[in-house]
Amino acid sequence: MPDATAWVMALAAMLAGAAIGSFIGTALVRLPEGRSVLAGRSACDACAVPIAARDLIPLVSWLMLRGQCRQCGAPIGVWQPVAEITGAVIGGASVLLAPEGLALPAMLFGWQLLLLGLVDAQHLWLPRPLTALLAASGAGLAAWHGWQEASLAPVVTAAAGGVLGFVMLWGVARGYRMLRGREGMGGGDPPLLGAIGLWLGPMGAIGTVIGASLLGLAAALVMLLARRPVAADTALPLGTLMAAAGWAIFLVAGSG
Repeated sequence: MPDATAWVMALAAMLAGAAIGSFIGTALVRLPEGRSVLAGRSACDACAVPIAARDLIPLVSWLMLRGQCRQCGAPIGVWQPVAEITGAVIGGASVLLAPEGLALPAMLFGWQLLLLGLVDAQHLWLPRPLTALLAASGAGLAAWHGWQEASLAPVVTAAAGGVLGFVMLWGVARGYRMLRGREGMGGGDPPLLGAIGLWLGPMGAIGTVIGASLLGLAAALVMLLARRPVAADTALPLGTLMAAAGWAIFLVAGSG
């Protein structure tokens, strides 16, 4: 059972995660509009009035304002608190559950996947620069492990996971297109699984596909129970499902 120090560290990681989740919530609005997520002061998207510091406290401000802009009353989307809460959970769970020595990588992996997963859930879109950043950080972690162990094995394992992840989904997408004459998978899904494979290795990439499939079946079941139509062409955000499955695997098994 985690000791008191671990719980204090988990609390600090949750606070950091909530702040990063707030940034991610802003990115969810700006990225699809082609706006910079780093430049410019936070402002209401409806009235453009700059947001005061008191209204930028993760989750607390959203609750106090009842999900509305203080100036114009425009609604603040529910994705904002979702991002903040999930960012906090990723921070705390990484400290308490990740394999020894991998808490910080688990946070980095989880927060990147959170942004990609939420963008895909909202827009069925996986920005290539974000996927490339995820891949680069996974390769960097493998290189770090290789340097620590004075071995190329971690790098080779990561590379194998990246290639296998990409090829698996690329092959499925190409086969579906040949058989059905139309696209059945977003073009950003194979690169995302390749990037996840760099973090998790070959078995982790396979596990991510299996986990995402199970999550997809669970989501379809929930939709059926809620009496929402589910058909063969119903679009589910595969990137979101893979993000959730991939991070869960990292928490259990660590890097490949």
